[in-house]
Amino acid sequence: MKRIIFLVFACLLISTSTHDTASASTSNSLVSTAKAYMGTPYKYAGTTTSGFDCSGYTQYVFNKEGVSIPRTTSQQYSTGKSVAKADLQSGDLVFFNTSGAGVSHVGIYIGSSNFIHASTSRGVMISSINDPAYWGKRYIGARRVTDFSAETTIASTPQVNYATRGEVAEILAQELNLSSKASNQGFTDISASHPQHDAIAAVGEAGIFTGNTAGEFMPNNYLTRSELAKVLVGAFDLSLTPGTTPFSDVSTSNWANDYINTLYTNKLTMGYADGTFGTTKKVTSNELLLFIDRLKK
Repeated sequence: MKRIIFLVFACLLISTSTHDTASASTSNSLVSTAKAYMGTPYKYAGTTTSGFDCSGYTQYVFNKEGVSIPRTTSQQYSTGKSVAKADLQSGDLVFFNTSGAGVSHVGIYIGSSNFIHASTSRGVMISSINDPAYWGKRYIGARRVTDFSAETTIASTPQVNYATRGEVAEILAQELNLSSKASNQGFTDISASHPQHDAIAAVGEAGIFTGNTAGEFMPNNYLTRSELAKVLVGAFDLSLTPGTTPFSDVSTSNWANDYINTLYTNKLTMGYADGTFGTTKKVTSNELLLFIDRLKK
């Protein structure tokens, strides 16, 4: 369990300023477009934003980027050139055998061993191609329709996307195998049709997340590192460790001091090189993706 939390905070120690500059705007654009439809529900034979099946989703995203690919998974598996798993690049199509009868599922590789796809259970989501519990066992190959990295542009810093409360809830629910036993999740701003309803209900019932005074979960609000410290301490049942941290931005009067100190004394975080913890810094989506990737290794 400590290994899990260490991996989470290893991700949080990565400064957003250290990201590689963009060498392929097309690749960045593809990934950005793909992520824009996170949470879109799964729909058999679906090809629109009201609902996608797996190949309908990949075709839609590629079309948005000006790249035409066939409609079905099997047809897409015959498109482009084969790519070894070790040579995957963002934008490659990755394929899986989920039916036991050959290629039956497709997604888009987005880097760091992750792919984005339209899953039957959660709609458009991000998973690891090496997931030992499911995807890793079913991976069968990849195809490169377009070499996005061949496009050269002026180097620029990629846009930073921050993790929302809903995204963190979904990841924790998945990694901790949480499910809700309640018929009503209790948050006034989360309807039964919300794409993250089940995950939010599960983390709420487990006491990992609470709402505001109005009973709202606020799924689109961002989490700070301080708030995530509290969430992780609760999620993994760590005993609070009162005391003084070595971080210059964390005083003993700081509301999150005990949570941050708990992580520090358990050797789960060492803060930033400037001696701060980054109490008010927002947690990035890339940090969450790295968490998933490293957890699966």
